[in-house]
Amino acid sequence: MEKVLQLGAQRRAKVGPARVDDTLLIREAQMGNAGAFEELVRQYDRAVLRLAVHLTGSREDGQDIYQEAFLRAYVNLGRFRFECSFYTWIYRIVTNLCLDHLRKKSSRARDLTTTISADGEVEQVLDRLPDQRAGTSPERSLISGELRKCILHAMERLSPRERVVFELKHYHGLRLRTVAGILNTSEGTIKNTLFRATHKLRMQLAEVR
Repeated sequence: MEKVLQLGAQRRAKVGPARVDDTLLIREAQMGNAGAFEELVRQYDRAVLRLAVHLTGSREDGQDIYQEAFLRAYVNLGRFRFECSFYTWIYRIVTNLCLDHLRKKSSRARDLTTTISADGEVEQVLDRLPDQRAGTSPERSLISGELRKCILHAMERLSPRERVVFELKHYHGLRLRTVAGILNTSEGTIKNTLFRATHKLRMQLAEVR
Protein backbone atom coordinates (compact mmCIF):
# COMPACT_ATOMS: atom_id res chain seq x y z
CA MET A 1 0.00 0.00 0.00
CA GLU A 2 2.81 2.43 0.88
CA LYS A 3 4.48 1.74 -2.46
CA VAL A 4 1.23 2.51 -4.25
CA LEU A 5 0.97 5.92 -2.55
CA GLN A 6 4.63 6.64 -3.28
CA LEU A 7 4.04 5.89 -6.94
CA GLY A 8 1.03 8.19 -6.89
CA ALA A 9 3.12 10.99 -5.38
CA GLN A 10 5.84 10.52 -7.99
CA ARG A 11 3.32 10.74 -10.82
CA ARG A 12 1.54 13.90 -9.68
CA ALA A 13 3.98 16.07 -11.60
CA LYS A 14 3.71 13.96 -14.76
CA VAL A 15 1.09 13.81 -17.46
CA GLY A 16 -0.70 10.48 -17.06
CA PRO A 17 -2.54 8.32 -19.59
CA ALA A 18 -6.20 8.77 -20.47
CA ARG A 19 -8.59 8.36 -17.54
CA VAL A 20 -9.81 4.82 -17.01
CA ASP A 21 -13.42 4.12 -16.01
CA ASP A 22 -13.69 3.95 -12.21
CA THR A 23 -16.18 1.08 -12.23
CA LEU A 24 -13.82 -1.22 -14.12
CA LEU A 25 -10.91 -0.29 -11.88
CA ILE A 26 -12.92 -0.83 -8.69
CA ARG A 27 -14.14 -4.25 -9.79
CA GLU A 28 -10.60 -5.26 -10.74
CA ALA A 29 -9.23 -3.96 -7.44
CA GLN A 30 -11.94 -5.81 -5.51
CA MET A 31 -10.71 -9.01 -7.15
CA GLY A 32 -7.18 -8.36 -5.90
CA ASN A 33 -5.66 -6.47 -8.81
CA ALA A 34 -3.15 -4.13 -7.10
CA GLY A 35 -2.48 -2.34 -10.37
CA ALA A 36 -6.13 -1.33 -10.64
CA PHE A 37 -6.06 0.24 -7.18
CA GLU A 38 -2.81 1.98 -8.05
CA GLU A 39 -4.59 3.52 -11.04
CA LEU A 40 -7.41 4.75 -8.78
CA VAL A 41 -4.82 6.37 -6.55
CA ARG A 42 -3.15 7.97 -9.57
CA GLN A 43 -6.44 9.45 -10.74
CA TYR A 44 -7.45 10.91 -7.38
CA ASP A 45 -4.27 11.44 -5.37
CA ARG A 46 -3.78 15.10 -6.31
CA ALA A 47 -7.40 16.00 -5.53
CA VAL A 48 -7.31 14.13 -2.22
CA LEU A 49 -4.03 15.73 -1.17
CA ARG A 50 -5.25 19.19 -2.16
CA LEU A 51 -8.44 18.74 -0.14
CA ALA A 52 -6.66 17.36 2.92
CA VAL A 53 -4.02 20.10 3.00
CA HIS A 54 -6.59 22.83 2.45
CA LEU A 55 -9.04 21.64 5.08
CA THR A 56 -6.37 21.07 7.73
CA GLY A 57 -4.34 24.15 6.81
CA SER A 58 -1.18 22.08 7.19
CA ARG A 59 0.96 20.33 4.59
CA GLU A 60 2.17 17.80 7.16
CA ASP A 61 -1.29 17.03 8.57
CA GLY A 62 -2.69 16.92 5.05
CA GLN A 63 -0.09 14.36 3.99
CA ASP A 64 -0.95 12.18 7.00
CA ILE A 65 -4.67 12.32 6.23
CA TYR A 66 -3.98 11.65 2.55
CA GLN A 67 -2.14 8.46 3.51
CA GLU A 68 -4.84 7.41 5.96
CA ALA A 69 -7.65 8.11 3.47
CA PHE A 70 -6.22 5.83 0.79
CA LEU A 71 -5.35 3.19 3.38
CA ARG A 72 -8.98 3.14 4.53
CA ALA A 73 -10.15 3.05 0.92
CA TYR A 74 -7.87 0.08 0.25
CA VAL A 75 -9.03 -1.80 3.34
CA ASN A 76 -12.74 -1.12 2.74
CA LEU A 77 -12.89 -1.30 -1.06
CA GLY A 78 -14.38 -4.79 -0.90
CA ARG A 79 -17.48 -3.29 0.73
CA PHE A 80 -17.92 -0.61 -1.92
CA ARG A 81 -21.39 -1.21 -3.45
CA PHE A 82 -21.44 1.48 -6.18
CA GLU A 83 -24.20 3.39 -4.39
CA CYS A 84 -22.21 6.57 -5.09
CA SER A 85 -19.23 7.46 -7.25
CA PHE A 86 -15.69 6.63 -6.14
CA TYR A 87 -15.04 10.38 -6.21
CA THR A 88 -17.78 10.96 -3.62
CA TRP A 89 -16.65 7.98 -1.56
CA ILE A 90 -12.98 8.97 -1.31
CA TYR A 91 -13.92 12.60 -0.68
CA ARG A 92 -16.23 11.41 2.11
CA ILE A 93 -13.38 9.47 3.69
CA VAL A 94 -10.89 12.34 3.59
CA THR A 95 -13.50 14.92 4.70
CA ASN A 96 -14.49 12.83 7.71
CA LEU A 97 -10.84 12.42 8.64
CA CYS A 98 -10.37 16.17 8.36
CA LEU A 99 -13.46 16.83 10.49
CA ASP A 100 -12.09 14.54 13.20
CA HIS A 101 -8.74 16.30 12.97
CA LEU A 102 -10.31 19.77 13.27
CA ARG A 103 -12.47 18.76 16.22
CA LYS A 104 -9.42 17.45 18.06
CA LYS A 105 -7.39 20.55 17.30
CA SER A 106 -10.08 23.21 17.24
CA SER A 107 -8.07 25.45 19.55
CA ARG A 108 -5.08 25.55 17.20
CA ALA A 109 -4.84 28.62 14.97
CA ARG A 110 -4.75 27.83 11.27
CA ASP A 111 -4.79 29.93 8.12
CA LEU A 112 -7.78 28.98 5.98
CA THR A 113 -6.66 31.27 3.17
CA THR A 114 -4.18 28.71 1.80
CA THR A 115 -4.48 26.65 -1.34
CA ILE A 116 -2.33 24.24 -3.34
CA SER A 117 -0.60 25.42 -6.50
CA ALA A 118 -0.32 23.39 -9.70
CA ASP A 119 3.06 22.04 -8.60
CA GLY A 120 1.71 20.90 -5.25
CA GLU A 121 3.06 23.75 -3.12
CA VAL A 122 1.09 25.60 -0.45
CA GLU A 123 0.17 29.14 -1.50
CA GLN A 124 -1.54 32.04 0.23
CA VAL A 125 -4.70 32.96 -1.68
CA LEU A 126 -4.42 36.63 -0.74
CA ASP A 127 -0.77 36.71 -1.79
CA ARG A 128 -1.95 36.39 -5.39
CA LEU A 129 -3.97 39.60 -5.23
CA PRO A 130 -2.46 42.57 -7.11
CA ASP A 131 -1.92 44.65 -3.97
CA GLN A 132 0.37 41.95 -2.54
CA ARG A 133 2.82 41.86 -5.45
CA ALA A 134 6.21 43.52 -5.84
CA GLY A 135 6.08 47.31 -5.91
CA THR A 136 2.92 47.58 -3.87
CA SER A 137 2.62 50.34 -1.32
CA PRO A 138 3.19 49.62 2.41
CA GLU A 139 -0.32 50.91 3.11
CA ARG A 140 -1.93 48.35 0.80
CA SER A 141 0.23 45.56 2.21
CA LEU A 142 -0.87 46.49 5.71
CA ILE A 143 -4.54 46.53 4.70
CA SER A 144 -4.25 43.13 3.02
CA GLY A 145 -2.44 41.71 6.03
CA GLU A 146 -5.18 42.95 8.32
CA LEU A 147 -7.79 41.47 5.97
CA ARG A 148 -6.13 38.06 6.24
CA LYS A 149 -6.20 38.28 10.03
CA CYS A 150 -9.88 39.22 9.97
CA ILE A 151 -10.77 36.34 7.66
CA LEU A 152 -8.77 33.89 9.76
CA HIS A 153 -10.41 35.08 12.95
CA ALA A 154 -13.86 34.88 11.40
CA MET A 155 -13.31 31.37 10.02
CA GLU A 156 -12.10 30.16 13.41
CA ARG A 157 -15.48 31.07 14.89
CA LEU A 158 -17.21 28.54 12.65
CA SER A 159 -17.75 24.97 13.78
CA PRO A 160 -15.56 22.34 12.04
CA ARG A 161 -18.55 21.18 9.98
CA GLU A 162 -19.46 24.74 8.96
CA ARG A 163 -15.88 25.40 7.89
CA VAL A 164 -15.75 22.23 5.83
CA VAL A 165 -19.06 22.95 4.09
CA PHE A 166 -18.05 26.55 3.38
CA GLU A 167 -14.68 25.52 1.96
CA LEU A 168 -16.02 22.67 -0.16
CA LYS A 169 -18.54 25.08 -1.68
CA HIS A 170 -16.50 28.26 -2.07
CA TYR A 171 -12.85 27.16 -2.18
CA HIS A 172 -13.31 23.92 -4.12
CA GLY A 173 -16.34 25.00 -6.13
CA LEU A 174 -18.41 21.89 -5.44
CA ARG A 175 -22.17 21.87 -5.89
CA LEU A 176 -24.32 21.60 -2.79
CA ARG A 177 -25.63 18.24 -3.98
CA THR A 178 -22.04 16.97 -4.23
CA VAL A 179 -21.18 18.34 -0.77
CA ALA A 180 -24.28 16.62 0.61
CA GLY A 181 -23.16 13.31 -0.92
CA ILE A 182 -19.67 13.68 0.51
CA LEU A 183 -21.00 14.40 4.01
CA ASN A 184 -23.72 11.77 3.62
CA THR A 185 -26.60 14.11 4.39
CA SER A 186 -29.37 15.96 2.56
CA GLU A 187 -28.89 18.96 0.30
CA GLY A 188 -31.28 20.89 2.52
CA THR A 189 -29.08 20.27 5.55
CA ILE A 190 -26.03 21.48 3.65
CA LYS A 191 -27.90 24.61 2.55
CA ASN A 192 -28.77 25.37 6.18
CA THR A 193 -25.19 24.76 7.30
CA LEU A 194 -23.83 26.99 4.55
CA PHE A 195 -26.36 29.70 5.44
CA ARG A 196 -25.26 29.62 9.09
CA ALA A 197 -21.59 29.72 8.12
CA THR A 198 -22.09 32.63 5.72
CA HIS A 199 -24.18 34.54 8.24
CA LYS A 200 -21.55 34.09 10.96
CA LEU A 201 -18.77 35.22 8.63
CA ARG A 202 -20.69 38.32 7.56
CA MET A 203 -21.41 39.22 11.17
CA GLN A 204 -17.78 38.73 12.15
CA LEU A 205 -16.38 40.72 9.24
CA ALA A 206 -18.98 43.49 9.70
CA GLU A 207 -17.59 44.09 13.19
CA VAL A 208 -14.15 45.03 11.85
CA ARG A 209 -15.30 47.48 9.15
